[in-house]
Amino acid sequence: MSAMKEYIHVVSTAEVPGYEIIDIKGLVWGTTVRAKFLGKDLLAIFRSLVGGEIKEYTDMVNIARRQAIERMVANAKALGANAVVNVHIGSTSQVLPGTVELFAYGTAVVIRPKKKKRK
Repeated sequence: MSAMKEYIHVVSTAEVPGYEIIDIKGLVWGTTVRAKFLGKDLLAIFRSLVGGEIKEYTDMVNIARRQAIERMVANAKALGANAVVNVHIGSTSQVLPGTVELFAYGTAVVIRPKKKKRK
């Protein structure tokens, strides 16, 4: 029997459409610092000289963003939340040359479907 992953809503808005917030659990965040190995750095330097997208760094940032969000969601679940609202994603300057820190943060909440109004 396979375990089904519990879905958690993650939105950049203050509300989840069709749901009402019934409890606020608090601020949650996730962060990660990523680096590429020297071979990819050399390829990226070459690409920066000739122009165009530096795919090695695009991939690194996308992986970092996904990991930061996953860590934020894990923190929300640990608090008993089933949604995170007002989510923001950002980055800081390099921790070390060739690295990037990405973070995601928001407010962990408990939501439930809104009751339909009777006519």
